[in-house]
Amino acid sequence: MCLTAEYTKTMGYIFANTIFYLTLFLFGSYLLLGVFSAIALRKYLRKNSYINYNSLVLSPLSPKISIIAPAFNESKNIIDNIRTLLSLYYNNFEVVIVNDGSTDNTFELIKDAYDLTRVNYYFDYRIPCERIKGVYRSKNPSYNRLTIIDKNNGGKADSLNAGINICHSDLFVSIDADSIIEADSILKLVKPFLEEKDKKVIGTGGVIRIVNSCDVERGHIREIKIPSKFLPRLQVLEYTRAFLLGRMAWSQLDGLMLISGAMGIFDREIVI
Repeated sequence: MCLTAEYTKTMGYIFANTIFYLTLFLFGSYLLLGVFSAIALRKYLRKNSYINYNSLVLSPLSPKISIIAPAFNESKNIIDNIRTLLSLYYNNFEVVIVNDGSTDNTFELIKDAYDLTRVNYYFDYRIPCERIKGVYRSKNPSYNRLTIIDKNNGGKADSLNAGINICHSDLFVSIDADSIIEADSILKLVKPFLEEKDKKVIGTGGVIRIVNSCDVERGHIREIKIPSKFLPRLQVLEYTRAFLLGRMAWSQLDGLMLISGAMGIFDREIVI
């Protein structure tokens, strides 16, 4: 089969134009999303700049929230991260750590650090998950918000299912065990559930950033720094695009299709 010069030229022309118009479409769509994101961001700042979040902390009407954190081989940071979760600025919450069949000493570290004891805890497998081997609470009343689930390995989604089966709260937070959460994050995430009267809020999400090169001490970020390596810097740009450009814009258009599993709060009954 012989390709003529005219055929090759035509195919090259079609390919070049396809790439050009595809690039033009992508640039235009991002520009449009940027406009809607700016509108949403301005609306958010105008609506929340003068909010007194202390009223939410003190209010007896604040819904109970379960913070569910699956953990698999997280021995390096698990104690500091639990300490961070227990110190969140909210009055009615519990922390549920799900040990997803870790093969290192994650569970042993938690058990020793928080003086855990196994408890008889009634729950129903409303959502299928791997077998739960035991539920543990601390003997120290200072850690009465903490619940530890020890289960067979099944992955993050399976661990979340186990946490949902165990908790009895109105809302639950899905996070990664190695996430570092700002102290007032829960207050800001729960606010839409309280202020929406005509709509049923299914879930809300927070902005995720990477912690590379930041100064972290005992589970708290002391100083935010730009990553020193090239690839993590690109990841900073990607996260900024995904959350401040994409998620904000689609939320403004009532078209938000997903909430990051690294930080999201959901209505438990709707999820079940």
